[in-house]
Amino acid sequence: MTETIRSERAPEPVGAYPHAKRVGNLLFLSGIGPRKRGSKDIPGVTLDADGNVASYDIVAQCRSVFENVRIVLEDCGASVDDIVDVSVFLTNMKDDFATYNKIYAEHFAGEGKPNPTRTTVEVTALPTPIAIELKVIAAPER
Repeated sequence: MTETIRSERAPEPVGAYPHAKRVGNLLFLSGIGPRKRGSKDIPGVTLDADGNVASYDIVAQCRSVFENVRIVLEDCGASVDDIVDVSVFLTNMKDDFATYNKIYAEHFAGEGKPNPTRTTVEVTALPTPIAIELKVIAAPER
């Protein structure tokens, strides 16, 4: 049985996909970025007059994306404690990895945290002018 889940609190998807799918006891979250619901603004991003990224704050983006993941999981009846795997896409591994890794650890690694498996890759670009996106698999106990 497959269930499609759309959150009323998370940022609207930028394409034709749901926030998550439940298949058995597994939740598969679509890629989640740092945007806020009801806005095209991206926390920590300043755009120039042509719409190009003039500057960005990876800390603000990380905190926002982790919050968006939490929201989607909650709307699926799960929590961050249920996360088993995270795929992370960064647009600037060289400059952002250490900062992202530190903030990631505050949320997901260490004593009393879910400590999921993780893959982090650098990508040339993401669909909107963001620097990070997460793809999450969770296994909530129903």
